[in-house]
Amino acid sequence: MVVCGDDGLAHRLAAELRGVYEEQVTLVVPPSERAVRPPVVGRARAVSVALLDRVVSAAVNRAAGNGGGTGAGTGTAAGTGAGSGAVAGTTGSGETGFVGRVLEAVEPTESVLAEAGVERAAALALVYDDDETNIRAALTARRLNPRLRLVLRLYNRRLGQHIEELLDQAAALATVGGGGGSAVGDASTTVLSDADTAAPALAATAVAGTSKVVQTDGLLLRAVERPARGAGRAADPGLATLALLSATSNDPAFADGSETSGEQGPLLLPDAATVAAASGRGSVVLEQVSYSAGPALPSGRGVGVVAPFASLFSRRLRWSLAGLVGCVVALAVALWLVTGIHPLGAVYLTLLDLFAINDPAVGKSTERQVLQLLSGLVGLLLLPVLLAAVLEGLGTFRAAGALRRPPRGLGGHVVLLGLGKIGSRVLTRLRELDIPVVCVEAAPEARGVAVARRLRVPVVLGDVTQEGVLEAAKIHRAHALLAVTSSDTTNLEAALYARSLRHDLRVVLRLYDDDFATAVYRTLRAAHPQALTRSRSVTHLAAPSFAGAMMGRQILGAIPVERRVLLFASLEVGGYGQLVGKTVGEAFRAGYWRVLALEGAGRESSGAGDEGRGAGAGVGAGVGLVWDLPDSYVLREEDRVVLAATRRGLAELLGRRRRGAAGV
Repeated sequence: MVVCGDDGLAHRLAAELRGVYEEQVTLVVPPSERAVRPPVVGRARAVSVALLDRVVSAAVNRAAGNGGGTGAGTGTAAGTGAGSGAVAGTTGSGETGFVGRVLEAVEPTESVLAEAGVERAAALALVYDDDETNIRAALTARRLNPRLRLVLRLYNRRLGQHIEELLDQAAALATVGGGGGSAVGDASTTVLSDADTAAPALAATAVAGTSKVVQTDGLLLRAVERPARGAGRAADPGLATLALLSATSNDPAFADGSETSGEQGPLLLPDAATVAAASGRGSVVLEQVSYSAGPALPSGRGVGVVAPFASLFSRRLRWSLAGLVGCVVALAVALWLVTGIHPLGAVYLTLLDLFAINDPAVGKSTERQVLQLLSGLVGLLLLPVLLAAVLEGLGTFRAAGALRRPPRGLGGHVVLLGLGKIGSRVLTRLRELDIPVVCVEAAPEARGVAVARRLRVPVVLGDVTQEGVLEAAKIHRAHALLAVTSSDTTNLEAALYARSLRHDLRVVLRLYDDDFATAVYRTLRAAHPQALTRSRSVTHLAAPSFAGAMMGRQILGAIPVERRVLLFASLEVGGYGQLVGKTVGEAFRAGYWRVLALEGAGRESSGAGDEGRGAGAGVGAGVGLVWDLPDSYVLREEDRVVLAATRRGLAELLGRRRRGAAGV
């Protein structure tokens, strides 16, 4: 396996492949002076001691700026120079530290890829932060090795679809031309986005009760977190119980919901007996499996530029106009009663008086003359209101492309810090859930600012570390703070400052590596035990999907269960000895994998029966989905299933198949 990248995702992915899948990995990173600090166990815990002090931000900033100079787990890799020691050194953790071959290069050129062994590699992951760099390297790698399995990190979804089709077509043509048609299936191209993988998890963490959704290629899996039922009562299992949450929401003994939490931590893919005995524990249950296009937000040019009519004028101006209309109606009715003329005539004369059109009531009754004077007075009041309406309407149209400010009286919203790649996807997800959001961004040219403008989401431009910025975002009336900027210190400082304003505020932080996120989480929970605190690492959420794709499996997505990750994969049963010829009940292995659904249920010989057909059965060109498979259904080689798996469960499933194939 070859992994090329310039940020934490590359290090995390290499460690995942080496520590979980036990693969031989070559890591290609920029020279040490340009590289991003890799995850290192120990540094985060050392820093976390000072978190209770408000000056922690400066301390963490200094620690981050020191690179890989000293600290726990620092070593020197032969041939890579002293600056890359933290990359290749042993850190004491098989999942956050990477021990393997490290190659330093500014860009993944043809010579660099050749030196990394791409011509002999089984798979190549290109996870640079720049889409163009990944595409250029992918084209070069496909030419060097047409049978290479490619995994690309691209933010642009539409471009990713085209690139995936192009590279797959090039692999097919090159392989057929070389007489190796049997290996075309291994030369797949998978385009993923860490932003798309992590955004649903971050959004769901910020809002209690939000469903965890995995959606790809029209397949929708929806899981929901259900609270504990109390002592002696188990949680509702739904379609299937995917996980049991920690024994208590108060995190006893600083249990952080990670794999090291022991029996107090979450249990992934528990069996029926464990679920029945787990009274007082919340659960994550599967709520829906179907084919669905999913919710869509307005897109395209011009969308959101023309504002709704009600938003053209302020509420105060609309009330003023309504009051003037009421006065005109009242004057018209009074004139009708006084003079006895037709009601339409009364309205006409009232408007003439209102606009001061020369028709004096000379020789008319006193009542008529008084009404005319009142109409003229109302006309004088109408003039500034009409002028204000015109100016305000023009200003609204001119500012249709400008950023909105948080409205007065706003409350119960989510304050989103950072509108970069991750922030843009999180914002889109929150708006899909119809959750009010106020964004804070320091750079007006950030890519998410255009998304906020299109979705008409209020944005506060300014440095969140400066006083008054969070107050302008109405943080004192917000439901949650979601800090997803690319700077750990900025996110941490914003969280601490927000907690100083509101001790009960729900806080979610995006932090660089998972060990640091764990340390921050523990300390903040200790300092504010009554408040909800969550810390998440984007690389920790995204790396399992990238690793599964490199192993040749279609990873549909991942959902976080506290600080652990549950994967959903689609695979053919053929070749997996743990699945072929076994019933669904026999194939289930608690804590490792579980078959959830059978794809292609339109076949007459599926054996699942009509009772197992879900809402998605029969959708599309003869393609169906059975999500309620009976435990007695026997899995066949030609079956294609959707299964849930833990990281180590998927690694064991794929590893056994690989070793079995090698033995044959």
